[in-house]
Amino acid sequence: MALVSSTSLLQTARQNKYAIGAFNVHTLEMLQAVVEAAEEAQSPLIIQSTVGTVKHLGADYIAAAATVASNRASVPIALHLDHCSDFAVIMSCIRAGYTSVMIDASHSPFEENVAITQKVVEAANAIGINVEAELGKVGGVEDDIVVDERDALLADPAECAEFVERTGVHTLAPAIGTAHGIYKGTPNIDFDRIKRIADVVSVPLVLHGGSGIPEEQVKRAVSLGMAKMNVATELRIIFSDAIKAVFAENPEENDPRKYMVPAKQALKKAAMEKMQLCGCAGRASDFR
Repeated sequence: MALVSSTSLLQTARQNKYAIGAFNVHTLEMLQAVVEAAEEAQSPLIIQSTVGTVKHLGADYIAAAATVASNRASVPIALHLDHCSDFAVIMSCIRAGYTSVMIDASHSPFEENVAITQKVVEAANAIGINVEAELGKVGGVEDDIVVDERDALLADPAECAEFVERTGVHTLAPAIGTAHGIYKGTPNIDFDRIKRIADVVSVPLVLHGGSGIPEEQVKRAVSLGMAKMNVATELRIIFSDAIKAVFAENPEENDPRKYMVPAKQALKKAAMEKMQLCGCAGRASDFR
């Protein structure tokens, strides 16, 4: 089937109290791995690319590969641009065929964030694609966006409600104590804040920094209203470690297929485990 907007996917996920795994990919093999995982798990899927990956591979290349994968698949797949603060890059991805984009103006003052997000929502609404925005600041590193832990501000529920009302944004990523990258200790997630935001915001919520969050915390966050969970760093590590293992055993290996296949298999396994954790495994039937 063709690539779909993530809006209806996430609305359905929130209504049914599960989350959809959103996986950042950086190579064709990574993209294939998460699609194969979704097929086997019969899970809806959101494929994501960062701005850095768009600049590395090209939005048209990524969209073309995702379109081929989606056309071959029996499960619904959306293609999302993660954490972008550049309107020109967002528009280039929309033109290339992305079905979801994230405008991240969370580092700007509230009124400026509203105005920037409104502009992106207006453009996206013209062709029916999803827009995600962020309030507060999620700590850690995402491409070249760095938020020091001391500066990571949690989202205010009242501001979240006002932001969604004024912008018309389709999904919201509120800062609730998670961080990008791998956690040094147990994440300090503010579950009460998730509930208070979910109580006043009708749109699906997005859990950023999903790499390495303990299972019980993921399940609790999902039960409170998180309908999308982003996973990036953990997948890169698993993929890279599988390649390193091949070279550790055979340093002279020079056939990319010999190290990409094990990496792809390792990533597929990890993605399927995340789908089970989020509760989206077996939920592709919700969209038939």
